[in-house]
Parts: sequence; structure tokens; C-alpha cells
Amino acid sequence: MEAAELLSKSKHAVAFTGAGISAESGVPTFRGAQGLWSSFNPEEYATPQAFAKDPVKVWEWYRWRMRLIREAKPNDAHLSIARMEELGIVKTVITQNVDDLHERAGSRNLIKLHGDVWTVKCTTCGFRDRLNSPPETVPPRCPACRGLLRPDVVWFGEPLDPEVWRKALVEASRCDVMLVVGTSGVVMPAASLPLEAKRRGAKIIEVNVERSALTNLADIFVQEPASRGLKAILEELERKAFHLKPTNTAR
Repeated sequence: MEAAELLSKSKHAVAFTGAGISAESGVPTFRGAQGLWSSFNPEEYATPQAFAKDPVKVWEWYRWRMRLIREAKPNDAHLSIARMEELGIVKTVITQNVDDLHERAGSRNLIKLHGDVWTVKCTTCGFRDRLNSPPETVPPRCPACRGLLRPDVVWFGEPLDPEVWRKALVEASRCDVMLVVGTSGVVMPAASLPLEAKRRGAKIIEVNVERSALTNLADIFVQEPASRGLKAILEELERKAFHLKPTNTAR
């Protein structure tokens, strides 16, 4: 398999993932015919203005999503990427997802562009905390100042965290192979990362169930569900593993 060959010879491969990688775990995507935005207006649930207008409504929606994520399990796509990390092939995972499935699969070096649904921050004093379960009452209050807590995710109209974005750009600039999985390629600025990698000379491998805005950029396009496509690539990599020198086998 050509994708496995590229990855096995890479010096610094980076995975870049989107909602499609978690869809097979039961976490809905946002775009497309079955996406969340086909049923919900993002302006009512995923903007600072929506939260200011009706924090209970926004929190009820996020609490529903948190329950879905809590019940979901990492699929073969998450597990395959984590194993590629373990083999020392994938150095960093950059994800647009706010779920914790990469972490639960075992990924260690993770950059979360759009935040984390399990982290909350105070809209008044900036206090941050991590939740172990969806809040029992909404909206939750800050233990420090009693201000409103909000999900620590990037909403429409908000910029990415500058330090998180800087780290992602560094990885995109230095990688020699970028493994792009399950992203529509239309959400900016995240979708510019494969463009930056390509501009710097990296090879692009895309695994997606359908063509995306990034497919024409790809050197290799694997048109498969993420779990099937990545599992096949991993199996070929493991057959080649005796040629590799694992650099991160500790767990």
C-alpha cells in the first residue's frame, strides 16, 4: 500500500483529524446531510451571542453532546493512529474535534484546535476546570466568583487560542507527511494546515469516506471509512515494522 510506504519512510509524520474520524463511534459530524448543522442552527448553539442570550439552552445542547461522547468508544481509526504514535511514525495528532476519543485511544502528543468539551471556563474571571461528567444543573457556576461557566470550545466568530495555533503551524511546517482523516476541509483556519504542509514539501495522505475540499491537494486519497482505511494502513505498517526504529513504545 502506497500510503503505508510513505509513512514508513517518513521522518516526521503528523495526523490531522476532523469530525469524520469520530462519526463511526456515534459522535455526529457537523456538516453534510446527516450533520448537526442540518438539524440545529449554529447561531443558536455555538456563538457567544447565543450563550449570552440563553445559556441554559446552549448548555442543554452541550450536555446532550457530552452524554453522546461519554457513551462513545474510540474506534479502529483512533486506535490505529495511537498505534502509529507508539511505533514512532506519527509524531503529533492535530484534531479539530472537541471529544476525548483520541486521548482514550492512547494518543499522547495531541493538539486540540477547537478546545475540549470536557473543559469549562468562567466568562467572568477566566477560571478553568475539567469535568468528569456532564453538569447536573445548567448553567454551571464558577466556584471562584459565581460567574457563568461555558464550554471551553471555539465558537463561531471566536479566534483559536494563539499558542495552540502556533504549535499546530509548527507541526504543519515541519512534517514530511500529513495524514488527513475525516475532515471536510472547509473550516478555517484549521483547513489551511494541510496547505501549509504541502507548501513546505510534505506529502498528503487523505483518508475520507468521500471527496473533500482537500482531496485535490492529496498525493494519495484513500476513499474508505476512517476505521477501515487506517486499519489497513496500520496492518501494512506493522508488517514493515522490523525496518522501523520505534521511538515511543512506552505506555
